[in-house]
Amino acid sequence: MIAFPPCKINLGLNILSKRQDGFHNIETCFYPIPWTDILEVIPAGETEVTFSGNSIPGRAEQNLCLKAYELVKNDFDIEPVKIHLHKIIPIGAGLGGGSSDAAFTLRLLSHVFDLNLSPGLLRKYASQLGSDCSFFMQDKPQLGFGKGEILHDLDITLKGFWLILVKPPIHISTQQAYSGVVPKLPQIKLAEILQLPVAQWKGLLKNDFEESIFKLYPEVATIKNQLYAKGAVYASMSGSGSSVFGLFEKPVQLKKSFPNMEYWEGILQ
Repeated sequence: MIAFPPCKINLGLNILSKRQDGFHNIETCFYPIPWTDILEVIPAGETEVTFSGNSIPGRAEQNLCLKAYELVKNDFDIEPVKIHLHKIIPIGAGLGGGSSDAAFTLRLLSHVFDLNLSPGLLRKYASQLGSDCSFFMQDKPQLGFGKGEILHDLDITLKGFWLILVKPPIHISTQQAYSGVVPKLPQIKLAEILQLPVAQWKGLLKNDFEESIFKLYPEVATIKNQLYAKGAVYASMSGSGSSVFGLFEKPVQLKKSFPNMEYWEGILQ
């Protein structure tokens, strides 16, 4: 069985406080984007994980897709599987591609073996794999709190907007991103800002990672400024970077403006 795990962008990202467990409490809106990987899970004689497309760092046995299989295998008597991941979503980009792949592995396993795993159990497995894995169990925008695993529905749509995503050849680890952030409470709640028209988000809807990341990597700030210069009504870094997105009211092709960078564009449905 084949699935197409999407990525996400963050509409605002507030780092609220440092937790006793070493993580941070955040406030963000996860929004699914149809820039996808390709994932196949089929029963096999022995369990194997293979890859194609973009290079994935680390050993295969450490991959989150395999860890997802092992979580389910611990609780259910399922056969070995072959997992093949064709990687398209950029890595180290703040787009959640690895988390999406893991979440969709869980979803595929439920279908392939007719497990009929409940949404609650799927989210429980997902939360053990990564902070934003749980988001990819829903195919809709969600407000994220805690480490990103506490989710609430949000009535928001970007339907009709033209989205451009740009990923420079810069890999930013989550650890590196958090090391430069000073947690603080926002003056306006994220949900309140997101109820405003998109054209009013600039200057209000912020990503707390930008300040430190832009100092380390001015090229990322330059991309954001370029998107605004080309007519974006809103632009921001996604997650901990290094990808940057722009929302436009009408289609515009800008790939030539960002040579040697990974690029996606399309209308949001």
